[in-house]
Amino acid sequence: MILADFRFIKLSCLFVLLCIGSTGLAQAEIYKSIDSEGHVTYSSTPSRGAKKLGLEPLAPPSRSSRAPSSRARDNASPSDFPRVDSSTQRNRDRTRRKILADELAAEEKLLAEARLSLKQGEAKPDGKMHALQEEVTLHEKNVSALKTELSNLK
Repeated sequence: MILADFRFIKLSCLFVLLCIGSTGLAQAEIYKSIDSEGHVTYSSTPSRGAKKLGLEPLAPPSRSSRAPSSRARDNASPSDFPRVDSSTQRNRDRTRRKILADELAAEEKLLAEARLSLKQGEAKPDGKMHALQEEVTLHEKNVSALKTELSNLK
């Protein structure tokens, strides 16, 4: 029994040491390049004309034992953060809801068209079935995401 407890403690310590030791392995060199049109690209592999960025590694997240009330205080807006009146915020929310509803309607129309194309493609298979199915799946995911976003609005 004592031997089993000792093995468990030994394995636990080994696991903790491996976790702590492997944090440095996740670090990568980051390179920044700017093409002739001014597009900026960041990559973990060097390329021609790319400059290596000297980024400091992120500190591991600390486990805090703070009470939830102090966390809520940390998430509060700073005192100098711009405020809007409730009427302006309601207008913004209404505009956002309308934009999302318009996007949902357009996406549902595209989904219906994609489903029709898929059905027509099934009638005369010509090797495009996979692409047609992917298009239907994409529009289904977009519709689902937009519905989720709309349901999350106040």
